[in-house]
Amino acid sequence: MSKVYIGIDNGVTGSIGIIDTSSYTLIQTPVKKELSYTKKKQNITRIDVEEFTKILKAYKDKNCMVLLERPMVNPGRFKATVSALRSLEATIIVLEMLCLSYDYIDSKEWQKRLFPAGIKGTAALKKASLSKGKQLFPKAKCQNDCDGLLIAYYAQLTNR
Repeated sequence: MSKVYIGIDNGVTGSIGIIDTSSYTLIQTPVKKELSYTKKKQNITRIDVEEFTKILKAYKDKNCMVLLERPMVNPGRFKATVSALRSLEATIIVLEMLCLSYDYIDSKEWQKRLFPAGIKGTAALKKASLSKGKQLFPKAKCQNDCDGLLIAYYAQLTNR
């Protein structure tokens, strides 16, 4: 049985990359906006667990490996950290409900293998991701970056 590699770029602006024997796809993480639970009137973006489940359910009974990017945790960026951790928890719940095995990866690990040396800063990393993604997967619908698909590709290269 062939293996399916799924890379998940964690977060509400992330993506899901899927590489199968004969195809590949990149899907923006499905999200929904709703009123925040804090005192201040504002909206938050959350993972749409129902849609996320529909996407991954097709792989429930296949030989899959999911590689999940570890979230950014930075006390100086409290709101972004809270969002990343909420996203991680929602993602893990979906993976566990579908009995999909998963492992974590730090962004630096896969980026070091796939990008040229010396790329630093968010904007430069996004640009490198888009460029490498389009090079390797010309038919993928990359928007801001191709991180999910590149994570899946890294999993395939390293046979994780």
